[in-house]
Amino acid sequence: MFKGPIALSTLRTSLVLALRLVVQAGTLLLVARMLGAEYFGAFSSIAAIAVMLGCLSTFGTHLVLLRDVSRSDGDSTLTQSAVLNTALPTTLLCGCILFFAFLTILGGVSAASILPIGGLVAIGVSEILLLPLLALRAAELHGRGSVAASQMLLMLPLMLRLLVALFISIFSVSDALSAYVYGYLAVSVIVLATSMLAIRTPWPSVMAWRLPNREMLVTSGGFAAINLSRLAPLELDKALAGRLLALEAAGIYAAASRIVAAAVLPITAMNLSVLPRLFREEDSQSPQKRRLLAVMYTVALVLGMFLAVGLWLAAPVFPWLFGSDYQGVESIVKLLCLAIPGMTLRAVSGNVLMALGKPWLRIAFEACGMIVLTTMAIVLIGKSGANAMAIALICSEWSMAVGGAAFVGLHICRIRL
Repeated sequence: MFKGPIALSTLRTSLVLALRLVVQAGTLLLVARMLGAEYFGAFSSIAAIAVMLGCLSTFGTHLVLLRDVSRSDGDSTLTQSAVLNTALPTTLLCGCILFFAFLTILGGVSAASILPIGGLVAIGVSEILLLPLLALRAAELHGRGSVAASQMLLMLPLMLRLLVALFISIFSVSDALSAYVYGYLAVSVIVLATSMLAIRTPWPSVMAWRLPNREMLVTSGGFAAINLSRLAPLELDKALAGRLLALEAAGIYAAASRIVAAAVLPITAMNLSVLPRLFREEDSQSPQKRRLLAVMYTVALVLGMFLAVGLWLAAPVFPWLFGSDYQGVESIVKLLCLAIPGMTLRAVSGNVLMALGKPWLRIAFEACGMIVLTTMAIVLIGKSGANAMAIALICSEWSMAVGGAAFVGLHICRIRL
């Protein structure tokens, strides 16, 4: 059961993520209202592509850093420096390649026409180059057990984006979208620079950097694939909506999807708090480990059901909050409530498989979920409009929930996979 350090860490992390929920909700509301459904749909589609590419920029080295610092019995600073010597050049090299890939992909995306090239560059640099470097800083803190502090660091860009959106709304800036994306870039620069000054452990000098060897590439490559499979299901639907729906409908769907994603943050707190312990306890057959997993799944299912009911009851408020451009958001939020328990269960299975040393099983079930999402969206989009994306996401999340739990169960029962 959860008690002692895990309970305390979960509580602290929950408080930080509760603040994150408030910040995300405020930013979503302000940005959606000031842009309108059409521009918000286009922005969400572009940002989703950048986020999916950006999660590959570290090539999984931030998770290697988290794992190795979590397992370190001696001086964690030495372990941290050894990993960072490889992680920093890898992140910069991969980030540059992915940034140019981002600009190339946008050449075929109609939503990109709403922004000048400078605005697209601002989004790409923020998500693909700067925030992955911040993820390395957060991984250092997370591996040492400072989960709440690591999440606070990752939340700082969100808090400052909220201030940017508030400034634009108060002063009625004429080109709100361009102003917001340039503010997006400025925020990322400020937070990364602040983290370098505030966290006393310095990064290794450039002279100590080296490219990863084959063993490191294999390990970090697996984690990179995990990171993509973890984040892509949260962003792929917005990218698909921008391609398959009219931009106004895509904006309404994106608003509803962001609301639902924010609702599952309490499960994120539990997963983040337990992850260092899961990494340390490699014996999946121990009674303590089995008991921990049983509690995690029970909490995920019960809390997911409560969150779904609560959000369903709150759904009528959202059209009033978002304004006249978003009149269809209530029905989509209610429909997406069916996906919430699947989302919470899928999140637990993904973290457990990663910590048990079965990353490719996580990648397998989440890749299948993305195939289900894409296929269902394409098949249904002509008949159901924005509701088609919601139905596709429900099917995707529950397919991943069932598949992930099955993989974990088979592994715990010592059935070879």
